[in-house]
Amino acid sequence: MENHAMINSLQPEQYQILADNYRLTQEVTEDRTYCLPFTDLLDPDKSQAYLQKVSHIYETDSSVATVSMFAKRYAYLVIAANLYAISCFNKAYNLELENGEMESEYHGGAWLPKARLKDWTMMEPAAGRRAQWRDEVLERMFAGNLSLVWGALAKLTKVPKSILWENTAIYVYWLYEKNFGERATPEQQRQLEEDYHYLLHAAPAHLFGEKRNPMMQFNSPKVPRSGYEQPLRVRKTCCFYYITSDKQDDYCSTCPKRTS
Repeated sequence: MENHAMINSLQPEQYQILADNYRLTQEVTEDRTYCLPFTDLLDPDKSQAYLQKVSHIYETDSSVATVSMFAKRYAYLVIAANLYAISCFNKAYNLELENGEMESEYHGGAWLPKARLKDWTMMEPAAGRRAQWRDEVLERMFAGNLSLVWGALAKLTKVPKSILWENTAIYVYWLYEKNFGERATPEQQRQLEEDYHYLLHAAPAHLFGEKRNPMMQFNSPKVPRSGYEQPLRVRKTCCFYYITSDKQDDYCSTCPKRTS
C-alpha cells in the first residue's frame, strides 16, 4: 500500500462523526462477555462458543438465524465507518481481520457492537493514485476480513454465504443511498456517488475475495410493495429475521418470502 497511500490522521471532529454514527470506538469494554478479536471468528471452537452466547440475545435455537443476525451487526461495524471515511474524508483505516476487536455490552434491547482497532493509522491516497488506493483499502476490508469470516461461518453452521453477503450489500446500499449524504458537502456528495457507482458496477470480484462482486450480484431493481410509498429493492435471499421475531410470519419489508 506504500506506493498508493500516505499516512495521515483524522481531525477530532471527523473521528467523532465515525464514533457517534458508525460504531467505531477507542474504549475497551470492561465486561468481555460479548467482545472478541475479529480473528476468533476463524477459529471454529471460539466462534461456536461466541455464537452460542449471541443466540441468547436473539432468543433462538436456530444457528442459521443466529449467524445471519450476527452477520448484519458484524458487517456494519466493519464497513460503515471506513466507507464513510473513504468517500467523505478521503482517508481509510486498515480493517483487515488482524487489526480489529469487537467491543460490546448487552443489557437487553438492541444489540449494537462496535469496532475497536489496534492500529489507528489512517491512509490517504497519493496524488493521482486514488483509484489504486481505493482498491487496496476495499480489498483489505472485504477480502481481508468479511470474505474470510463469511466463509468460516458458512462452513461452521451451513448458512449460505449468499445470505451473509446480501446482509452486507443491503447496508452498503442503505448507507450510500439514505445515510451518508445527510452530512455531505457538494464535493463529498460527488465522491459518494462516484465510489458507490464503482462498488455497484465496476469493482472487480477479487476485492471481495469472491468470484462475483456481491454488491453487483444483489443489486436488483426497486419495485412497488403494498404499504410502502417508495419502491423497494427486494432481497434475493431471506435473512431469517422472522425466526427471531415474536411473530413467525413477521417478514422484513424487502423479504422475498413476502407475498406483496
